[in-house]
Amino acid sequence: MTNDSATQDRIFAALTDSAVHPDVRRIDTHAASVFLDGKRALKIKRAVQFPFLDYSTLEKRKAACEEEIRINRPLAPQIYHRVVAITEEADGSVQVDGPGRPIEYAVEMARFDENRTLDHLAKAGPLDAALASAAADAIVASHGAATRADGDAWVASIPALIHGNSHGLRTGGHFNAADVDKLGKASHEAFLRVRPLLAERGRQGFVRRCHGDLHLANIVLIDDRPVLFDAIEFDAQMATVDVLYDLAFTLMDLLHHDQPDAANIVLNRYLAVTPADNLDALSALPLLMSIRAAIRAQVALARLKPPHSDDAGILDQAQRYFDLARTLLHPPAPRLIAVGGLSGTGKTVLAHALAPVVAPAPGAVVLRSDLVRKQMFGVEDTHRLPPSAYTPEHAARVYATLAQHARRVLAQGHSAIIDGVFAREDERDAIATLARERNVPLNGLFLVADLATRQMRIGSRRGDASDATQEVAAQQEHYNIGHVGWATIDASGTQAQTLQNCWDAIAESK
Repeated sequence: MTNDSATQDRIFAALTDSAVHPDVRRIDTHAASVFLDGKRALKIKRAVQFPFLDYSTLEKRKAACEEEIRINRPLAPQIYHRVVAITEEADGSVQVDGPGRPIEYAVEMARFDENRTLDHLAKAGPLDAALASAAADAIVASHGAATRADGDAWVASIPALIHGNSHGLRTGGHFNAADVDKLGKASHEAFLRVRPLLAERGRQGFVRRCHGDLHLANIVLIDDRPVLFDAIEFDAQMATVDVLYDLAFTLMDLLHHDQPDAANIVLNRYLAVTPADNLDALSALPLLMSIRAAIRAQVALARLKPPHSDDAGILDQAQRYFDLARTLLHPPAPRLIAVGGLSGTGKTVLAHALAPVVAPAPGAVVLRSDLVRKQMFGVEDTHRLPPSAYTPEHAARVYATLAQHARRVLAQGHSAIIDGVFAREDERDAIATLARERNVPLNGLFLVADLATRQMRIGSRRGDASDATQEVAAQQEHYNIGHVGWATIDASGTQAQTLQNCWDAIAESK
């Protein structure tokens, strides 16, 4: 045992002395020990050295603590407070922030409810849409504040990531060796396909000093708002990645935790409020999510040490991550779905209900005419536009933009759902033409409901992007819809009934 390890054992014993700290709780990871005591948490870097981090000296551990504060405080100022010394006093006792000689350093944090991290909440049941959207906004904010970096090093590191995954997944013989080899081979092939795209994104500024470890256990609800914490501080290069690789960790982990709806909401919210250039990178998402899943499989396997060497729960979790890594890497062909109908028929609700289950994972990109129009005029989603924003000329621009964005999504091998009134035949014909151009199946769904139902739904809306009023709904009764040519869906019933009607129509079209 090294002197540093012996000193840490002494410190840890002092911090868990029940006579002084009767309610303390200790949590150990491979690289740190955390002591939860009252409202405070102390995180001490363990005196260890791995290929990816070195905490072998007191000076290095102090520097790592300072870096953790620097990296994480902007993301979570309510959690991260300061670096504090653990001191040895004249009488030989150990104190936190005492006047004596520093013998260790710790990150001092505010303690939060560990049961409010998203992994715990996901195990308890479906994450609601508002929470998923807020989590996406938190990730967007972190990427907006992240420092841009040269993307060449990131792109060059990916083959080593894939190789490292293959090596780690073979260790211990827990997975079928042939399956591990197939995953590695397919990952390298996928990388070769998307390498030019990732290199170009590096030149465009999408490679940044990100969080780096955005699985669900590192997102916590504080005051009902998602907060990102425990970002990678020990290796700047490991965290300097494409922003979509950072996002891919959260998306993948939501899928692992059986939260497809939340994963789809996070993806769509992220794409809606970030540059449209991200639409042109969706072909990289299967590989990026697969790499993240393989990493988590290895992290699970690393927990198989005494007394957990044969823990069936850990093995099952590792296997599920491994299986997810394999599945994500082979996405099915994309499709295009168009949801039309007069205001109040429930188009947007339906589009978001369909999206999570339209492959590839994590579901279809939803392109909504109301949001495109607001972006076109440079206003917030819920800002009400004047009637002059709804001229035929503006409508033509909106539908042309929807088609353009859908074309970009489909070109990346991802599915799209377009949500708009589609009251004109030429608007519907343009979507059919797009589907033929991209050689993808098209499902056109035109929702219908009586005026009273539509007006009732419009009247109950709150904080929605649609500007439609009950008066607008009445005016739409006089539209000349023409020959629809799409499946006409009775949307006058419940959301579940409408959704089932749509699935029945989609199944009949196959």
